[in-house]
Amino acid sequence: MIRHERVRPPLRDYPADEWNVIEKGFHPEFMAQLETILALGNGYLGMRGCPEEGGPNFENSTLVNGFYETRPILYGEEAYGFAKTGQTILNVTDSKIIKLFVDDEPFWLPHANLLSYDRRLNMKAGTLDREILWETPAGKQVLITSRRLVSFAHRHVAAISYRVTVLNATAPVVISSEMAANQPSASVAADDPRQTRLFPGRTLHPKAGYARDRRVVLCHTTEMSRLSLACAIDHTLETSCTHACKTAQTADFGQVAFTITLSGTARSTSPSTWSIIPPIRL
Repeated sequence: MIRHERVRPPLRDYPADEWNVIEKGFHPEFMAQLETILALGNGYLGMRGCPEEGGPNFENSTLVNGFYETRPILYGEEAYGFAKTGQTILNVTDSKIIKLFVDDEPFWLPHANLLSYDRRLNMKAGTLDREILWETPAGKQVLITSRRLVSFAHRHVAAISYRVTVLNATAPVVISSEMAANQPSASVAADDPRQTRLFPGRTLHPKAGYARDRRVVLCHTTEMSRLSLACAIDHTLETSCTHACKTAQTADFGQVAFTITLSGTARSTSPSTWSIIPPIRL
């Protein structure tokens, strides 16, 4: 029997709590486990506990119950009663990406100088909360606070509140909220027909889309199952600082980017609300 070495995370960074699963330090070696443990879902819509910045991640997934692609099942020998078609749940458009730039310096967890780090799944409130104090290479301290939830009242809706506070300086800040379809997976597809987690090539084919004001909509369809999916992101910005907004959209990508000049203790909050319309058979 194959036995795997038991991994024990440091207790100081994963303290026990009655209602929270807590992570007090960034540990890339436990990334896959934490993505699973800190996942949010409501039975219809679910997403893994990946960082808002789009990475790093082990397997970044957003899934919709019942949205699948079909595939032929191949056998070495044919026999009566063998199933001919299989179904695989697809990774849909990722709409939880929020990238941060301070002084044109990107915030990226593996390279960031973190003065404090706290991420926790609040099982009482149903939210994934994170608070990070980041010191840029120029010595500017930036407090990043985010909250993510998947709605139980409206099963097609999830929301992210993303707050940036520059504590000790003035700095230009860019908050880029993005959505992307057909992203490459960290896993590798094999030719073995028994391994059907991934499909070779494109799985979501663009059908329609638009960008208007602070909203972006992307619509895709599958090739074999003929299911359609519409994914939209919409935004509100709360700040007293000078700011500008730019929206862009292509077949597989959408972006709403806010450019803000923040002074010491000035805050910019960018809640990103997105929804997925249920699959429709064409």
